[in-house]
Amino acid sequence: MLRRFCLYLCVFLGLALPAQAQIQTNAKHALLMDAGTGQVLWQKEGLVANPPASMSKLMTLDLLFGRLKDGRVKLTDTFPVSERAWRTGGSRMFLDVGTRVSVENLIRGIIIQSGNHACVVVAEALGGTVEGFADMMNARAKQLGLNQSHFVNPDGLPEPPGQMMSALDLAKLSRHLITEYAQYYPYFSEREFTWNKIRQPNRDLVLGMLEGADGLKTGHTDAAGYGIVVSAKRGSQRLILVLNGLRYPQYKNDYFPNIRRAEEAVRVMELAFREFRSYPVLKTNQIVGNVPVLEGVDEAVPATAARPLNVTMQVESRKGMKTALKPAAGLTAPISVGQRVGTLVVTAPDFPPLNVPVYAAQAVAKVRLIGGMWNSVKRKIWK
Repeated sequence: MLRRFCLYLCVFLGLALPAQAQIQTNAKHALLMDAGTGQVLWQKEGLVANPPASMSKLMTLDLLFGRLKDGRVKLTDTFPVSERAWRTGGSRMFLDVGTRVSVENLIRGIIIQSGNHACVVVAEALGGTVEGFADMMNARAKQLGLNQSHFVNPDGLPEPPGQMMSALDLAKLSRHLITEYAQYYPYFSEREFTWNKIRQPNRDLVLGMLEGADGLKTGHTDAAGYGIVVSAKRGSQRLILVLNGLRYPQYKNDYFPNIRRAEEAVRVMELAFREFRSYPVLKTNQIVGNVPVLEGVDEAVPATAARPLNVTMQVESRKGMKTALKPAAGLTAPISVGQRVGTLVVTAPDFPPLNVPVYAAQAVAKVRLIGGMWNSVKRKIWK
């Protein structure tokens, strides 16, 4: 029943279910994404919303990174630690109430130490209140198309209840952070951070276990289980993996489940890098075909993609890969350079179709009256 619901949801959202690659995991929710195209390569209950725990801190960071990028906030700015922030439980950066902490140190405290109270400091500074910041998070989720997400706090703690994200939304958000905030992304790969003379290692143990791994975030609550968002790059290929709902016995030393979670993420990612390869489809400025134009001095316009395109798919699917140009219907002159004129559809066995917008490589002027009349005659003759 749940799988059927996911299928209906995919159709409603305009998503194609990926082929079921030979990947198995005991995570309840999982999803593998190609970071270059955003294509979902494999998923297991990946469209079902569930508690994301500390992985929801990625949205807190997105709002902070956005203000850093546009200049409203600087890394050297300091935010005050309120009593509410200081009293926030769970994983801590060990901030002192009444002090001020730089934005850069808060970023490290959130990413490396998963500091819940550091998230509250950021929330109060940017949103006025935690509740106001949660409203900002939900508004931002809509802007980014995170359709299975709802936020009630900046840290992912289970109280108040209602914090939800799907594996798909976590992957989409991670891809956004990687591509839009390249100057801040290196914080995710830092291995340790010391604050208040207390050194803490990064909870993302995959960083030291998987070639090319450079982020992003772990999470754990009793309701959510153990989760992790991993990204790794090898050559020109970058993959993003989300695992959530991993269940392990509760040990006194909580580090052991962290190791088990990391080992599972490494195992799945190693398999993904073997089974999926990135294949070139389009080169820079490559003409993919000609699109018919009505009432133009030229009867067609050459089409090209905006940038080079590599497509990630299973190795077995590569031999059957095909491309087809789907022209925009009723395209009428004048046509300007860069105007969208159609779609290039990439298909392959056991691979969801990938639609790539294509644009006019040159301008096409509108014909004058006599020419236009002649085109009308030709259309009637050839009709």
